[in-house]
Amino acid sequence: MVQFLNKSRVLNGNIIKLIAAVAMVFDHAGFLFFPYETGMRAIGRIAMPLFAFFLAEGCRYTRNKFRHFAMLFLLAFVCQVVDYIAEGRLYLTILFTFSISVLLIYSLQYFKKKLFDAEAKLFDKILSGLLFCALVAGVWFVNAIKRINGNPFAIDYGFWGCMLPVFASLFDFRGIDLPEKARFLDGYYLKVGAFAVGLLLTCLFPTSRLNHWYSFLALAPLLLYNGRRGKYNLKYFFYVFYPAHLVLLYLISLWV
Repeated sequence: MVQFLNKSRVLNGNIIKLIAAVAMVFDHAGFLFFPYETGMRAIGRIAMPLFAFFLAEGCRYTRNKFRHFAMLFLLAFVCQVVDYIAEGRLYLTILFTFSISVLLIYSLQYFKKKLFDAEAKLFDKILSGLLFCALVAGVWFVNAIKRINGNPFAIDYGFWGCMLPVFASLFDFRGIDLPEKARFLDGYYLKVGAFAVGLLLTCLFPTSRLNHWYSFLALAPLLLYNGRRGKYNLKYFFYVFYPAHLVLLYLISLWV
């Protein structure tokens, strides 16, 4: 069964992210132009989990972690200012959700490196674990805030949305020298299984009335992922695509 699945993994990261981008356009176009049409929103449910999975992949391969986080946070901040001016709300967009996820993932990576470092002191291992737990608790606390100065406050996809990319990183031990007895943990299907658990929690505790169970369709392309990026480096394209497609859809809505 595993051999069959391995032979079926024919999609690279670029293709899957393009699928996610198209699904996101369907989702937002459905929201703007067809508010009573559930089909387009259903297709759009796969976008967030696919981008969440590849956010975790990007954290694994990024060399400059600070620049990676700073670029995502800056883009999130700019989009947030525009959203606040346009809507007058304190609703943190998905880019802020993913910025939080990046911090959590880097903290988890640090903890795993210390945990399996034979030369690391026990105190350092405990401290790195406590740091990760403190960040998770902090995200939980912030997500529990419902109003700021009387204004409604929320994080897009809530606490479990922030945690979803972290689930994709739980069994990612690339670059870590695991002991022989623990090497079974470094498996792609374990990684996808943990991500599916995170997806289940996201669906069980939704932050909107949408049917998030369609999100599980995202597991199909992930099971076909071959672990390769693809021929072209489209990282910056996807960073720009999110705000660009929103602006374009908004302009079209004004025209029609």
